[in-house]
Amino acid sequence: MSLKFKSHGKLLITGEYFILKGAHSLCIPTKFFQTLKIEDLNEKNLVWKSFDHNNELWIDTKFSIPDLEILKSKNKETIFLQNLLLNAKKINRSFLKSNHGFKVESKMNFDKNWGLGSSSTLINNISSWAKINPYDLLWSISTGSGYDIASGQSEGPILYKLENKKPVYELVNFKPMFHEQLFFVYMNKKQQTDKEISYFNDNIKNDKNIIDTISSISQKLIDSENFQSFKSLILEHEKILSTQLKKRMVKEIYFSDYPGEIKSLGAWGGDFILAAGPINTKKYFEEKGYKTIFSYKDMLKNT
Repeated sequence: MSLKFKSHGKLLITGEYFILKGAHSLCIPTKFFQTLKIEDLNEKNLVWKSFDHNNELWIDTKFSIPDLEILKSKNKETIFLQNLLLNAKKINRSFLKSNHGFKVESKMNFDKNWGLGSSSTLINNISSWAKINPYDLLWSISTGSGYDIASGQSEGPILYKLENKKPVYELVNFKPMFHEQLFFVYMNKKQQTDKEISYFNDNIKNDKNIIDTISSISQKLIDSENFQSFKSLILEHEKILSTQLKKRMVKEIYFSDYPGEIKSLGAWGGDFILAAGPINTKKYFEEKGYKTIFSYKDMLKNT
């Protein structure tokens, strides 16, 4: 028997941090994805191999079945994987109850350091294999909002919120007529999301006015037909987060001479930023040493 699952990566356009407090947030699924292929194996073990975007092997491990003891290469990555599989078994007790073993191959077509969802796409794929709710598996190991799971399953941009700790979202039409002036730039470092979430939860109070403002900005960005107003909205969003997080805006720190507006995406300080500016924006960032730059069309799934 052979099974194959596929989940797409994600980007959080608005609502970072405040998505955890119930703000409506704009999220997009990306063209980038991770697959999981499962085949039966005669030996009663789970043999796992993960390949990166260069098709190079970066996890090569083996687990016993059914107790999932690590038999090969015990390290941070394999312990994380073991934890996911054990939690999947707790949720569905028939998962991995078998007279045979499994050969599993995971492959992603994006750099795992980009923060596009190397973990969330894996969680979604394992959940499909284990026939469990992916949010249950996510929240067994993380304090995240779950928007990455929703994005990974969606065919296009979504407006997402947590309502009574449950995910509520809808597909939205987000392809501005000025989308050719929107760019996603990798900041050359990966941010530790769970660490940033802990800081936020420990330091930020639940302010309904801010949550409502963030929600309003999210909707206005979706409806925006004017590039100037779009740039004003992302600047307003940046100022709110800068004040709340007590952190300087990324444009102020690194790109003060950029002839457009810049918005942090996800956890501040790493991963991708959104640049809204002139058509030759790519050249501006390349000259500053940022080589991983995607147009809106090259990033968004189904464009």
